[in-house]
Amino acid sequence: MWQVYALLASLFAALTAILAKIGIQGQGIDSNLATGIRTVVILVFIWGIVFATGTMTSIALLTAKNWIFLILSGIATGLSWMFYFHAIQLGPVSRVAPIDKLSIVLTIILAFVILKESVSWHVVIGGFLIASGVLCMLWK
Repeated sequence: MWQVYALLASLFAALTAILAKIGIQGQGIDSNLATGIRTVVILVFIWGIVFATGTMTSIALLTAKNWIFLILSGIATGLSWMFYFHAIQLGPVSRVAPIDKLSIVLTIILAFVILKESVSWHVVIGGFLIASGVLCMLWK
């Protein structure tokens, strides 16, 4: 089932890029303002889901370590969104999105180094192909 969710995440990530580019087109639309608006929408949407599903009660299970790393993850997400929105404001989505997908390669490397996850040759080759594909897409 995780594969279905991953494919849906990919679909909505693609839509995010296209809808964001359309949303920031025009005179004087600041990418940070756009990121702020998007963040408020996400905040309301996700907390609505949390309360509707009754999962708010499990907040008591969070440890200090959970809080620290979830907060750091949120900061990293915010920085990612800010830089992404600014990049698509300045450049074409068709060129920005492939560079953004280098995060897949970086995630594989960080998962190996930090989380000590095993990496098969299939994953190494796939990461290499992703990086190579990004370079091919950006080559002029």
